[in-house]
Amino acid sequence: MTYIKSTGLARPALCALVLASLAVLPAGAQEAAEGAAEAAEAVAAAGEATAHTQFILNSLLMLIGGILVFWMAAGFAMLEAGFVRTKNVSMQLLKNVTLYSTACMAYYVIGYQLMYPGDGWMIDGMLGAVGIAVLEPVAVGADAVDLTYATVSADFFFQVMFCATTASIVSGAVAERLKLWPFLLVVLALTGLIYPIQASWKWGEGFLDQMGFLDFAGSTVVHSVGGWAALTGAILLGARKGKYNADGSVNVMPGSNMPLAVLGMFILWMGWYGFNGASQLAMGTVGDIADVGRVMANTNSGAIGGALAAAVLAQLLYKKVDLTFVINGALAGLVSVTAEPLTPGLGSAFLIGAVGGVIVVFTVPLLDKLKIDDVVGAIPVHLFAGIWGTIAVVFTNPDANFGVQLLAIVVVGAFTIVASAVVWLIAKAIFGLRPTEEEEYLGLDLAEVGVEAYPEFPAAAVR
Repeated sequence: MTYIKSTGLARPALCALVLASLAVLPAGAQEAAEGAAEAAEAVAAAGEATAHTQFILNSLLMLIGGILVFWMAAGFAMLEAGFVRTKNVSMQLLKNVTLYSTACMAYYVIGYQLMYPGDGWMIDGMLGAVGIAVLEPVAVGADAVDLTYATVSADFFFQVMFCATTASIVSGAVAERLKLWPFLLVVLALTGLIYPIQASWKWGEGFLDQMGFLDFAGSTVVHSVGGWAALTGAILLGARKGKYNADGSVNVMPGSNMPLAVLGMFILWMGWYGFNGASQLAMGTVGDIADVGRVMANTNSGAIGGALAAAVLAQLLYKKVDLTFVINGALAGLVSVTAEPLTPGLGSAFLIGAVGGVIVVFTVPLLDKLKIDDVVGAIPVHLFAGIWGTIAVVFTNPDANFGVQLLAIVVVGAFTIVASAVVWLIAKAIFGLRPTEEEEYLGLDLAEVGVEAYPEFPAAAVR
């Protein structure tokens, strides 16, 4: 089309020129051109892209999805920077940069092969292979790849982002009273061992997958795992100093920057289109691309359901609409619909997300009653809404079995609690988990980072 406009040739003239050119070609070249035309007509008649084209489109989907999920790292960083107090903002930003880097390294060194062992299971269906991730050779040929799926490089790039997301969930829950290096040790174990081992049970075609467990994009495999590890850490770590009084009352510790928190929410919301949409893992056919669009539309519907339900319920219960409830309500709606964003309609996705928003409003104060200090609300959003989303699959997908879904929740939860508890305790023995009371009062920006996020407001740093 661009070429026609630039030459000024009319369409009939251009066609005549092409035919004339073919007429003077050697016979072999004409036959080749005719063969190519026949092949193109055959493909058009079949109404389906060639295997090469489907392979390219599938790979492209994962690359775009991976970029969107990577952008969620910025969302977590902004959300946490907004929810923590001024004196701990730089520390949360540092943790988000270093946890992402640690997660990618761990997944490359051991996690990817543990999660996707192929025929190399060390314990069939239970424990994958050991080894580093290996990409295709440079300029690999079509005869050396699986044309029914996508490139290994695109798959690795997409999957490593999910791995990093799991660690990001932990960061916010245990904020403001955890030192950097023990945290990174936990991240190393979580992303190199715990996450990929349990993920192999479903996405690596392990025993849960063989039982019929369904989790489209990770309400359990990603979000609940991060939530279980966060809950375990929050219990072992204890609350921030001054958060709870002896009589059980709660001292509110407001976040430092609600605009950043809202920005983080919207970045996460945007990234979720890649998180769920690209989990279709294919867009080379009409059906696949239609399903990608359906997944993205349902993902959005779940988010708005969670946000609105949280807003309405907060108004009814507290006579005010707490912005933090609405932020986490939207995120809980996203988590809730992640286990099955394909089969619901828009209305069903909205209702599934709305239940997630309700869960947040009820369970945030419940954690405070139990004196479990979750700074950003990660446990209600990712764990409790993740459990709900995994169960909700049975309402829209006829292939889901309630017993199997429940069993998977219990198995993955028990494994993550035990494994993460061991790692938390090892980190405590090696480094110690908490800063001193003086350092916690001063703030981790000064105590561990040496860079204040807001140096022009020194008085606010010790609130």
